[in-house]
Amino acid sequence: MPAHRIAVVTAVTALLVTAGAGAASAAPPTPAQTPKSPVAVGYLGAVSSIDADATAIGTRVLREGGNAVDAAVATAAALGVTDPFSAGVGGGGFLVFYDARTGKVHTLDGRETAPKTADANLFVENGKPLPFDAAVTSGLGVGVPGTPATWQEALRKWGTRSLARTIKPAEQLAKNGFTVDQTFHDQIANNATRFAAFPSTRSLYLPGGAPPVVGTRFANPDLGATYAQLAAKGTDALYRGQLGEDIAKTVQRPPVDPASTLKVRPGNLTTGDLAAYRAIERDPTHTEYRGLDVYGMPAPSSGGLTVGEALNILENVDVAKLSKADYLHYFLESTRLAFADRNRWIGDPAVNDVPAKELLSQSFADTRACLINPDKAGTSPLAPADPRNPAPCKAGTTGAPTPYEGENTTHLTVADKWGNVVAYTLTIEQEGGSGIVVPGRGFLLNNELTDFSFTPVTPGVPDPNLPGPGKRPRSSMAPTIVLKHGKPFFATGSPGGASIITTVLQVLLGRIDRGLSLEDAIAAPRASQRNSATAQVEQAFLDQPELAALKAKGQGFSAAPAEIGAATGVEHLRDGRWLAAAEPVRRGIGSAAVVLPGTWPWER
Repeated sequence: MPAHRIAVVTAVTALLVTAGAGAASAAPPTPAQTPKSPVAVGYLGAVSSIDADATAIGTRVLREGGNAVDAAVATAAALGVTDPFSAGVGGGGFLVFYDARTGKVHTLDGRETAPKTADANLFVENGKPLPFDAAVTSGLGVGVPGTPATWQEALRKWGTRSLARTIKPAEQLAKNGFTVDQTFHDQIANNATRFAAFPSTRSLYLPGGAPPVVGTRFANPDLGATYAQLAAKGTDALYRGQLGEDIAKTVQRPPVDPASTLKVRPGNLTTGDLAAYRAIERDPTHTEYRGLDVYGMPAPSSGGLTVGEALNILENVDVAKLSKADYLHYFLESTRLAFADRNRWIGDPAVNDVPAKELLSQSFADTRACLINPDKAGTSPLAPADPRNPAPCKAGTTGAPTPYEGENTTHLTVADKWGNVVAYTLTIEQEGGSGIVVPGRGFLLNNELTDFSFTPVTPGVPDPNLPGPGKRPRSSMAPTIVLKHGKPFFATGSPGGASIITTVLQVLLGRIDRGLSLEDAIAAPRASQRNSATAQVEQAFLDQPELAALKAKGQGFSAAPAEIGAATGVEHLRDGRWLAAAEPVRRGIGSAAVVLPGTWPWER
């Protein structure tokens, strides 16, 4: 950057920091609807999330001199207030970080863990697997939360601020309140029956017996107090303190209204399980695609491995030159194959021997790619291959279908003025998690253990994702950072359960191969083929003129119950600016912002 531009950046940054400090010390205004924009372009850093208040907090941290990790944690803490049915203190997630100083990519595994007493029959009762809904709303489904440990560890390793300072804006947001939007209202309405079964949840989210009205103020002082306790005592308050004792008590004796007819099974999570928890730094997955370096999250997430395998499969065809119908056909077939291998081989690496290197080898992908018929769709469930002993162009004999995963996660993406980038996906699993608010603490507990297979997916075939003591369930979260010549190109991620993988892949292909801008790649109609008889698709996908050609190839489609995913991303533009992009329609529109919008005067 030229010297005159550096001087201007320094001066503007100083002015913005002064302005931000003054705003922070002022009395909080009456909450008003924070405006949303799904696209922003400018300098000094960028934040993209699903929520305007959270994005504003993250952007303020950047403006005040914090780095991308500081801003990511602050944004995530705010999402625990405004998007509590997708993420929060009671959940977990995965964080991918590009360090501009070293040029290296790091990851943190903040996945929830099962109690030490868990075994392969955790969700088996009277010899049969529990109905999924019965496991969701229970203590059985609750894993040890990993989110607070992730925040603390990320700040310790790569941040510049203390946990106390970083989560202070979220604490204030919880205490002062925010304006209820339609999505917040609808998520409560969708869960009203089970929320009503727990007095602690009902009193918070169903005041007067109904969801808060759109446009009204919603505050969560109990959550504000929880954040204050974490700020004062650190994460030991949860993993070794009274907060953890309250979590364990809630799991072991779910606080069900005696008048409720809902049967809520208790869990066995203990304070010892909480004390044993660690967020783990792991080597990222790495795939070279079209000369770019694609980094993602390793096992126990299947995101990086499955996205990587699909990209390697697609290296065998010039995706950019295909017709749109042919492109979509190859996209669907690549994930049909990759999901077959995912379901057979990926689980918690502390328990399972995950063939990660082999799954990401181009030679293995080549043996799978040649199974794709350009004129005919495959038949699911396809069988997996053995990546340690691949047989070229030879299909297996026993199919590996994909079990259901909860879809209500959230993703945020952040970049700072130094070039650091964070892609962070976090969750409490189902919309509303377990449905259980810890009494007096203001946050919902996850139901993440339902991501385990209740029984082997394919009878007679080893399943790496069965429950076990202290085990982390397989995830599909796929926070992804793409580098060009060792520098950030763009980063992205999405919620959506197992459809996260297909959404992230579709964004990558749209941006890299199909000539779409990042915002258009995020907005494109989505399809999700997960080794099933039909691909789940949005209505907008069904409305495309290419549908007839895809059906002629044998592709089958079923309408998704709602939109697929809610992606966010940031991109470093060639002129030095950052672009932040979020959903233009899905989930009530995402929120993108930059520290200093626009262009410099000499560039106009």
